[in-house]
Amino acid sequence: MAVAVLVGAGAACAHVTGSVDSAAAALGLRKATPVTTASAPGTEAPPPSTERGGGNNAPPSPKPLVPFNAKLRSTNIPEPGGGVRDGGCSGALIAPDWVITAGHCFHDLDGTRVGGKPRYTMIVTVGKTRDSDPGGRTAKVVDVRQSPVNDLAVVKLDTPITDITPVALAESAPDPGQRLQFAGWGSTSATVVTPSDHLKRGEFRIAAVNDSTLDADPVVPRTVENSPCRDDSGGPFFVSADDVTGQLVATEVSGPQCPQPGTETLARVDVAASWIRKQIES
Repeated sequence: MAVAVLVGAGAACAHVTGSVDSAAAALGLRKATPVTTASAPGTEAPPPSTERGGGNNAPPSPKPLVPFNAKLRSTNIPEPGGGVRDGGCSGALIAPDWVITAGHCFHDLDGTRVGGKPRYTMIVTVGKTRDSDPGGRTAKVVDVRQSPVNDLAVVKLDTPITDITPVALAESAPDPGQRLQFAGWGSTSATVVTPSDHLKRGEFRIAAVNDSTLDADPVVPRTVENSPCRDDSGGPFFVSADDVTGQLVATEVSGPQCPQPGTETLARVDVAASWIRKQIES
């Protein structure tokens, strides 16, 4: 979501309509090594269930990429002149009942970041790669805590999500040159601002480490699918070896019309890590 006009950011590098390996190749992402296991003799897996939802002809449920990714969506954000509008942001699950996102995703009529009980309904969906995917988990934001050091917030959910592994938090500053993956649900249009129906992914390289932010450059030429756009605010920048678990290094601050030129500004997680832990343990 964004202040006043949905200042979101983020992009993914490709529609995830092909295989994970081909999507990763399109993004320039490093391929995770698959893990295989062999059954001991006499311990072969039983045949698929023939009950409803199983059986030899039932397609397997798609496994979501980086399932800790979060899509935030609201349909009743108050406007200064009266009335309401839609808005959205991206984020990541950091504890069963806590999600991290951009601080400005929760604001008053003047666009000032605010905490406490949200002034509008924000629904969070975790554990999907596309809106149409089965499964996933949905909860409502009931409390907002604004970071004292950068444009970052942690929000509490009304229902804990216990079957998805949260992303770990970076505890120390990253090094310039480090590569970070990006995931977000922001717009795929520079002019029509609406959340994507699929998870966007990209890869960036840290160009500079500042006091509370990072500057990052794209690894490949920008498109609306692989670089931050509106409604991608709060999108996670992370490292992951398996596309399932990961360590969160930064979150998207904001993005103008996309794909934008130049560097991306990210909110460092490590400088707020101790504060974040206090919030989720309180």
